[in-house]
Amino acid sequence: MEALKASSFPSLHINTTLHKTQFRRPMFLNFHFNPIPSSSFSLVHKKQSKFKAFTTISSTVSTEPTNPPEPALETHSQGEKFDWYSQWYPVMPVCDLDKRRPHAKKVIGLDVVVWWDRNEEVWKVFDDRCPHRLAPLSEGRIDQWGRLQCVYHGWCFNGSGDCKFIPQAPPEGPPVHTAKKACVAVYPSTVQNNIVWFWPNSDPQYKDILMEKKPPYISEIDDPSFTNSMGNRDIPYGYEVLVENLMDPAHVPYAHHGIMQTRRPKDSVKADREGGRPLELMIEKSDINGFKADQGWSNSKFLPPCVFYAYTKPMDQANGSESSVGTKKETSVQRSFVLVFICIPVSPGNSRLIWTFPRNFGVWIDKVVPRWMFHVGQNLILDSDLYLLHIEYLTLEIFLQERKIMDVGNANWHKTCFVPTKSDALVIGFRKWLNKYAGGQVDWRGKYSGALPPTPPKEQLMDRYWSHVVNCRSCNIAYKGLNALEVVLQVVSIVSIGIAAAAKQGAISAVARTTMVLLAVLFYASSRLLAHFIYKNFHYHGYDHAFR
Repeated sequence: MEALKASSFPSLHINTTLHKTQFRRPMFLNFHFNPIPSSSFSLVHKKQSKFKAFTTISSTVSTEPTNPPEPALETHSQGEKFDWYSQWYPVMPVCDLDKRRPHAKKVIGLDVVVWWDRNEEVWKVFDDRCPHRLAPLSEGRIDQWGRLQCVYHGWCFNGSGDCKFIPQAPPEGPPVHTAKKACVAVYPSTVQNNIVWFWPNSDPQYKDILMEKKPPYISEIDDPSFTNSMGNRDIPYGYEVLVENLMDPAHVPYAHHGIMQTRRPKDSVKADREGGRPLELMIEKSDINGFKADQGWSNSKFLPPCVFYAYTKPMDQANGSESSVGTKKETSVQRSFVLVFICIPVSPGNSRLIWTFPRNFGVWIDKVVPRWMFHVGQNLILDSDLYLLHIEYLTLEIFLQERKIMDVGNANWHKTCFVPTKSDALVIGFRKWLNKYAGGQVDWRGKYSGALPPTPPKEQLMDRYWSHVVNCRSCNIAYKGLNALEVVLQVVSIVSIGIAAAAKQGAISAVARTTMVLLAVLFYASSRLLAHFIYKNFHYHGYDHAFR
């Protein structure tokens, strides 16, 4: 792994002069030197020594009693309630979908199949059940006419969900394939920001819902002057905990120590090795449509149910007026980036994350460095959070957070968790929004009992192959290519030994035989190192906070 870490990537610097007093203000993103987001992800691994992440500073808990921050919330009518099933939900980034086959996904408890209708040239989202015997259509194929075919009995469906062919129906008999019961439920779907979205209601009245309501839009993702590389991963803990984790910059220097390199302002007092310090986070506005937060030198927005993003404030607008995401910048030299996290509820105790970090500087890096190499470091960061949020035998035992909350009830979250500092303002704001407008939790509509799944073994919990590699086109291609290279190295090693051993005395010189043996050993050792790299980065990478 060490050989492929991007330690040689050049550093990116913002040539902007800041007054030293500005560093006395806590901030979520420190743009003094390196414009790389310091959140639950990093664009590259920590050991990319010349490509450093921003300082994200955590709060220090005072020994004196402190009142928890109370984000200002707008008052609304008592009957106003967030409807979980009247929202657009992301399914997958287009870059990780294969047009040649259907894809199975679970979103908000619904089993759906995503497939490319080449006749209409659009992505379709269907209920993942064949109306015949309820076999999963995602296990099927796209036939030669561009129809979705169930491989259990061969029933075929067009992009409108109509059954077009039943092999078992006699041609001279009644057209049973035209019956309403032979159709598949179709969900409204669209592609926005290079992501497939769907509306989780197949009732025909929502057929044209896109005309009335659209998914959240972030212009920087579609801006050609910005990078737009994405990643996705299935997460073995719940939607609520995932959102909270991404809204909590204070954990970065501690939970990700040794992975994400953080820097602290020169005038801060270093109380520990990691250099944590107070953060001034503040909820500015909150209503049923989410909230906006001020994080010093950056702003963030939560657009329920899925989108949370943070974006830098223009450095030259000291008067307090700043442009937000989606606003066209007046100057082309303004360097900016956005942290976009799309959190998808899958089922109780399971969620999915889609991430992207658009930026308008250093764009060439994404064109030179393979996408899968960025995912190596980003997955390691996710793994370090998995330890904290799910594994019960760690010292911090934060995995119990999710189960304890369920025991006391979501409305009593604040009685279980002690959040006395302003660094927890966004987490508190999310919990308040969840309790006030959304019933305190995801509405599963009776599909689940509410019990969390059991804790799997550590190797299964941290496995990257099924949670990421199979769902990421670039990592999947890299995984297959590296495995093929490993086999080639082993074959060359064996052939070299065989030739050296089989050569007659005097047929080749002793120096040549010795060289072939050494090459065979080198090729074999290289194959073993490559096998270790593959396992460590595409299957399981152990993480121990005690030695970070």
